[in-house]
Amino acid sequence: MSLPAWSQDDPDPTAVRPPSPARVLPLPRAATARAERLATALKSAAAAVLPPVVALAAVLLIWQVLSSSGQGLPAPTTIWTESRELILHPFFDHGGEDKGLFWHVLTSVKRVAVGFSLAAVVGVALGVLVGSSRFAHRALDPIFQVLRTVPPLAWLPISLAALHEAQPSALFVIFITAIWPIIINTAVGVRNIPPDYVNIGRVLRLSPIEYFLTILLPAATPYIFTGLRIGVGMSWLAIVASEMLLGGVGVGFFIWDQYNSSHISDIVVALVWVGLVGFALDRLVALMGRIVSRGAAAS
Repeated sequence: MSLPAWSQDDPDPTAVRPPSPARVLPLPRAATARAERLATALKSAAAAVLPPVVALAAVLLIWQVLSSSGQGLPAPTTIWTESRELILHPFFDHGGEDKGLFWHVLTSVKRVAVGFSLAAVVGVALGVLVGSSRFAHRALDPIFQVLRTVPPLAWLPISLAALHEAQPSALFVIFITAIWPIIINTAVGVRNIPPDYVNIGRVLRLSPIEYFLTILLPAATPYIFTGLRIGVGMSWLAIVASEMLLGGVGVGFFIWDQYNSSHISDIVVALVWVGLVGFALDRLVALMGRIVSRGAAAS
């Protein structure tokens, strides 16, 4: 049996053929969607984190350059060198006033929590009264407008003279400082309730408690939490200032004590703590407002 003749036009059976291109299999839709969500989340995180990080780095660099002459505030590198133990070990407690920064800040936060809670309850109640009653508004609003302009520390001698103790005096200063924005914003929120809501309450013949819970409170919640956010910020300012004069344990006393000891680096570290805690308190109240008002509270 003879083999067929091979011609030049036919492919060479002995030649090595190039490999065929590999097939690219598409990712499953679920995996693609997860990858897209991850990429979006990373982009959002970078957009939120990078600008403040860059700004902070620029501020520290400028601060370092301006402080290189050795005058004025210590440079960031100097603060790290002099206050490294205070930064790295904020939780030590050797008894008395010899405590880490965490315990001083925690004491101040507890005082703010008590004073601010009292101011929130009384302020919302008075705000509802002033916003609902024309007579109460005409009678009390001028008094509130005058008292709210009094600086927080101006109340400290009055509270000490009346209460004779440092702890109640500090709580009173927090209370009297935080209550005014709560009253004013709550009253504005009550007065701005849409007339249709009020008419619905009249048609349904709601009792005062039902009207308060179903109409007034939901409608005024964004205004109430705006006042609460302003109030908690003012409370934090007031407690730090009052503790400088009252003494004892607290971040305000710590700052004043370090100033008397000429430890400026420790003061800067304490101020960073004060700023971070104040920011956290504001974010906490804002989060509560969004939860209660289902996203309608001011952000």
